[in-house]
Amino acid sequence: MARIGLLGGSFNPAHRGHRHISLQAMRVLGLDAVWWLVSPGNPLKNGAKDMAPFDARLVSARRMASCARICVSDFEQLEGTRFTIDTVRRLQRRHPEHCFIWLLGSDTLPNFHKWRDWRGLARKLPIAVIRRPGYDSTAHAARAMGWLRRFVHPSRQARHWTDWSAPAITFLRLPPDPTSATAIRAHSPHWHRRTNATLTRSHCFGTPTSPRRPLDRTSR
Repeated sequence: MARIGLLGGSFNPAHRGHRHISLQAMRVLGLDAVWWLVSPGNPLKNGAKDMAPFDARLVSARRMASCARICVSDFEQLEGTRFTIDTVRRLQRRHPEHCFIWLLGSDTLPNFHKWRDWRGLARKLPIAVIRRPGYDSTAHAARAMGWLRRFVHPSRQARHWTDWSAPAITFLRLPPDPTSATAIRAHSPHWHRRTNATLTRSHCFGTPTSPRRPLDRTSR
């Protein structure tokens, strides 16, 4: 049974911070792979004027994920899901042979209570909160933590997450990476115009079928 971390997001664009937290999560959680679920449209970011086209974001994710056990997926685009709870339900139905854990940035936790059926999502799979610079206190004081706090597991037990019963949440103590998609867009608002949007089907698009990919030893 493969141990898979799920990292959802706009990836607008994908950057080294996404890669860094994915590789660190693999190490700490003992993951076989991380799947990047590129969102066709985040319901909490409707109307965002700086949202690049989906294909450009998908290509940026594929490039950033190269030579690592990271699978970039357009599963949500293909399935037509817009809410994480629906995506997770379908993934678990399609891949009962895998154990999934949701990777959540600490900068996202303060808005977690706005996600559709967020309690239902927490009951579906464990959550690992990954530190983002400047959000430690805000994350722990998040509205959703009023309910989730009773399900917190110590980070020293993180490698044993497959033994936990959801709801379960842990705060990983990982070296932070300051890279920010917001800062990248501010510096280069038209970054996607320089992206070659020619897609191939060779980098785990759709539903990844095999979580075990050759690991570039230099990327650890």
